[in-house]
Amino acid sequence: MQDEFLRAIYKAFNAREIDSVLAAMHPDVDWPNGMEGGRVHGRRGVREYWTRQWSMVNPRVDPVHFEEDALGRVVTEVHQVVRNLEGGILVDQMVRHAYVIEGGLIKSMEILESAMPTPISSQK
Repeated sequence: MQDEFLRAIYKAFNAREIDSVLAAMHPDVDWPNGMEGGRVHGRRGVREYWTRQWSMVNPRVDPVHFEEDALGRVVTEVHQVVRNLEGGILVDQMVRHAYVIEGGLIKSMEILESAMPTPISSQK
């Protein structure tokens, strides 16, 4: 199981240590664009996506559980809190991420549940 490896990745992501996280990814990583839809490819694509995302919102993801699924992916249950740039909470939810790890690098990640449901602040 890759628990400690992924815990370090989430910690670096939350600290915005983008180079540390990208170094743990395969050069041709396949990554979901949970904010806009679709997928991004390669370390450069992930960097551009995260840079754009962080200019609009402040996400934090903390892993709470790890397991391996029947496909050999590491499925991580995370507590995700997305704040606007002023600190207000937009989303507070549990999400599952599924990772394919090959040769000690993240080859792909998939979001198993939607990362952006109806925001809390939309109730009027």
